[in-house]
Amino acid sequence: MLNLERQDVLDNKTKRPKALALLSGGLDSMLAVKLILDQGIEVEAVNFVTPFCLCDRCSVNKFVKELNIKVHRIFLGQEFLDMIVNPTHGYGSQMNICIDCRILMLQSAKELADKIEAEFFITGEVLGERPFSQRKKAMLLIEREAGLERKILRPLSAKLLPKSEPERKGLVDGGRLLTIRGRRRLPQMELAKKLCIKDYPNPSGGCLLTDPGFAQRLREHLKYKGGLTLQDVALLKVGRHFRLDTVKAVVGRNKKENKTLLMIAKNFRMPYLEVPDYKGPITIYVGEEKPDLLEMAAAITVRYSDAPKDIPVKVICIGSEKEKIRVRAMKDEKLEKLRT
Repeated sequence: MLNLERQDVLDNKTKRPKALALLSGGLDSMLAVKLILDQGIEVEAVNFVTPFCLCDRCSVNKFVKELNIKVHRIFLGQEFLDMIVNPTHGYGSQMNICIDCRILMLQSAKELADKIEAEFFITGEVLGERPFSQRKKAMLLIEREAGLERKILRPLSAKLLPKSEPERKGLVDGGRLLTIRGRRRLPQMELAKKLCIKDYPNPSGGCLLTDPGFAQRLREHLKYKGGLTLQDVALLKVGRHFRLDTVKAVVGRNKKENKTLLMIAKNFRMPYLEVPDYKGPITIYVGEEKPDLLEMAAAITVRYSDAPKDIPVKVICIGSEKEKIRVRAMKDEKLEKLRT
């Protein structure tokens, strides 16, 4: 009979290596996971969510269910918002802080990996696919600052990058790793067919911070407020925005946005306006209550309602010291000067 020490040696030899995969739900990360699973390596996944994510959670759920792998969810909240104000490694083409974001994700993944005893990390990064964060220099900087130097395996571009620790240790078969580079998606789509991955989202940008319109709105917010909270983000993502001196009016564009704004106003106890006798928007008033600015917000609310535009109409102000205002609709030329 084997002694316990000898049995431990055999168990270690036969134990499958374990990897933690950063799974966004996009095609690249799906392919990376499948390539490593097909090598007989145990994989668990972590799905990060930020307040600006446009990622398809359904695609993540379906993928991990089909492959029978465990997924951990991590929300990056206020710590992520604080980084946006002054990112160590700057912004990309808009307000995206991809390098700092990636470092934060990997630092969080490192803590998780320690708990689940994962030996290395997998990402779906492709060399040159994103000019800000997926250059070779940036990739190596990210893993170094995350404290994960050489511990990250990028299966889609591994042969174009310095060998990772799992490659050097023989935990993965380096011959089965790939040389995909650049922004063309054709190699990934062909690989998806080969690996029988059929259901994946179209590439449409997974983060609002890369959207020029949203980025402009966020810059304007930071100019006046300096900081960023989850409440701020909830408002920035919805409605028409108008700057009234130090105050902002956020106006719903449709029934769905009105419902969202009403929920935000009630949850955060914010004043809101509406025209009770006509169909129209919900307008949230953000900032110190001043009679002249409240009247301007009311005039904007009337402008986007079905009320007559040439006579004063009643606007109710819920949660405000002044409960009712009678005001004409704001003229379009003035309105456009206030839009953010």
